[in-house]
Amino acid sequence: MTRYLMFQGTSSHVGKSILTTALCRILFRAGRRVAPFKAQNMALNSFVTADGLEIGRAQAAQAEAANLAPRVEMNPVLLKPTGNATSQVIINGRAVGVMSAAAYHSGYSLKAFDAVKDALKKLSAEFDTIIIEGAGSPAEVNLKANDIVNMRVAKHLNAPVILVADIDRGGALASIVGTLELLDDDERALVKGLVINKFRGDVNLFLPAVDFLECKTGKPVLGIVPFIDKLGVDDEDSVSLDDKNLIPNPQSLAPIKIAVIRLGKLSNFTDFDSLAGEADVQLTYATAPDALDTADVIILPGSKNTSEDLLNLRGNGFADKILQRAGYGAAIIGICGGFQMLGTKLYDPLGTESAHAELDGLGLLPIETTFAAEKFTRQVTLPNVDFEFLGTRIAAANLEGYEIHSGESTLRGQKIIAAGNVFGTYVHGIFDNDDFRRQFLNAVRKKKNLPPLPATRNLRAERQQNYDRLARIVRESLNMDLLEKILCRATEL
Repeated sequence: MTRYLMFQGTSSHVGKSILTTALCRILFRAGRRVAPFKAQNMALNSFVTADGLEIGRAQAAQAEAANLAPRVEMNPVLLKPTGNATSQVIINGRAVGVMSAAAYHSGYSLKAFDAVKDALKKLSAEFDTIIIEGAGSPAEVNLKANDIVNMRVAKHLNAPVILVADIDRGGALASIVGTLELLDDDERALVKGLVINKFRGDVNLFLPAVDFLECKTGKPVLGIVPFIDKLGVDDEDSVSLDDKNLIPNPQSLAPIKIAVIRLGKLSNFTDFDSLAGEADVQLTYATAPDALDTADVIILPGSKNTSEDLLNLRGNGFADKILQRAGYGAAIIGICGGFQMLGTKLYDPLGTESAHAELDGLGLLPIETTFAAEKFTRQVTLPNVDFEFLGTRIAAANLEGYEIHSGESTLRGQKIIAAGNVFGTYVHGIFDNDDFRRQFLNAVRKKKNLPPLPATRNLRAERQQNYDRLARIVRESLNMDLLEKILCRATEL
């Protein structure tokens, strides 16, 4: 018999993804065959499975924590916002079209629930435990009738629900009481416990609030999870960028300054977490052109709407600043949509991205891109990479990554295009390759007359250690005996 446990939140970004990841790791280490699940994800941070299907990045991390290969059943519905209250709708890993929020929520979401049920059926046949993540809040009364990711899933499975609140943002007690008050009686009955997340300070000072919550709601508080610094686990979406460095720290001793431009439709920003983890790097997310003035490296990241983000770069002064800094010799990197922007032309005859049939790129790389209706999603391995960058030869083998893009560029079979101090690629995750990342940074160091450093990090091993660290902290913070009873639907509860 498959056991289910679901984390729902009082709002977005309260830590549902991280707690799901932690429970997957805890139960995997305990010998269970456990899988993560999220019915519907709205995120621009996605991942491509081995069979070329697109899912939310958080579910890929949760799968890794459970020692599984990510698969599409873990996230059967993915919504990728494109702008103007519209999203690309991805069902079972394949894009089915772009829909307005009104069109999706007024009826299509309930059709998509068929894919949710099918995915749950397949996972339930293979795994003894499924840890489920909700989205946003189950108490959004305006969306509730067509919601397919929170209480509809819980009721479909009769799954016990743990309600999570983020105390770091304030108002946690009110958000818990208010959320429970807005639930229907049968939904409220499914909530079997509460978790306070991201706590800072002395837990003993919060114990009177625990007594209040348990008395007021009739629900046990399973634990108080501390704020975990330098978590090292992939974030679900760009809302977490608010917690990252947006302003360069002039006191930083890291010699390499990297600025990632925070595009309006920035996607897959986890591409750069490996760079941020290097001791000789200070990585920031630039929201104003002046932030590029001191950057040794400027990165144009992936975008869900390359054309619109490119137009915005021209309108807000970023484009001129990028060209200026390129002329001064700063390294300019483009990944996926950012790569397309670095070319000479972008053509969109079908209106795939915007109403602009043709746009000039920044002209820093000799490529042209034509958008098409078909979307390319695939994992890739680059057997041999050999190019010159900043006057240094970079050569690496068997680089792993993945592609997610709807445009074809004039690559002539190449996966990386380089010209002097500029290079671009469609390959997400390229900096996760340890040897390549260090060669890239050493090229920057050489330009700054700094000695090279050896490639000492093992990113895969670090991720495993981070999952174990997260699991340990969460396990020590929660009443695991009570959680196990809830998971097994003990009669005394």
